[in-house]
Order: sequence, then structure tokens, then C-alpha cells
Amino acid sequence: MITKTQAEPIFSAELRPHSSLSRRGQQVLILLVAILAGVPAVLFFSMGAWPVLGFMGLDVVLVLWAVRASTRHGGQREQVTLWRDVLEVRQIARGGAIKRHSFNPHTVRLLVGRDAEDHTTDLKLRAPGQDVEIGAFMAMSDKASFAREFGRALRKARR
Repeated sequence: MITKTQAEPIFSAELRPHSSLSRRGQQVLILLVAILAGVPAVLFFSMGAWPVLGFMGLDVVLVLWAVRASTRHGGQREQVTLWRDVLEVRQIARGGAIKRHSFNPHTVRLLVGRDAEDHTTDLKLRAPGQDVEIGAFMAMSDKASFAREFGRALRKARR
């Protein structure tokens, strides 16, 4: 987006959830778990302990569910762009639905939530009549570094 007052933003970031496994990596992991569960299951089945087969299959299904649950936010992302006259936040859901939020950089506040050990737990943008949480899917350390950099840029935009 190009504004009338400035072509280059002061700050621009795209926030994405961390994904430690690719789609191919997930498939390899599930295959490996299935093989490792299948060998003892077949052994126990051949010895007449057929109920073990179901429990071993349940293990594979639970690992599959856990891997899929951990990547649930996979396509989600947020774009934060700051110009001197406007702060724009675009929250893009996994299905592609977009929520747009605009703020005046001079009136918006970045609220940084912290736990008892001073770790950054959440980030919110607050303006009169508007509260928006950003980076909810990010790790605490990523939230802290983003808050530092974004806070600097916000101070710069207010000058």
C-alpha cells in the first residue's frame, strides 16, 4: 500500500506461526511411528494377544492428531505495517478471511502482557474503542523481540 505522505513504511513485519515440521516431515514421522508401533503389534497378535493391536493403532492415531493439532494455525498470518500517519494490521486466517484494523500511530498503545517471571505472554494494540491482540500464535521469545522492534518504530512514527 502506498500512502499519500510516504511511500516506504517505517516498519513492516509479517508474523507467522512457527512450524518445525514440513508437510513431508509430518508424513515421514507418522510413517515411522506406524512402523514402530506395527512391529510389536504384529508380534503380540501372533502370540494371541490381539487387543494389543488396537492399542498400538490408537497410539498412531493419537500421534497423528497431536501433529495435526500443532500445525492447526499453519496458514494463519498477520501483517503489521506502520507509516507516519497510519498503522495497519491485517489478520489473515487459515482459510483466507482477512480482518483489517487501522490505528492512528499517535493514539495507539502497545500493551505487553508479562507473567510472574517477566516473560512476554501477549501483545495488544489499544486505541480509543479498539483492542486487537497480535501475534497470539507466536512463542514468548518471538513476542518479546517483536515488541522491542515494533515499540522503537512506533516511537519513531510519533516524532
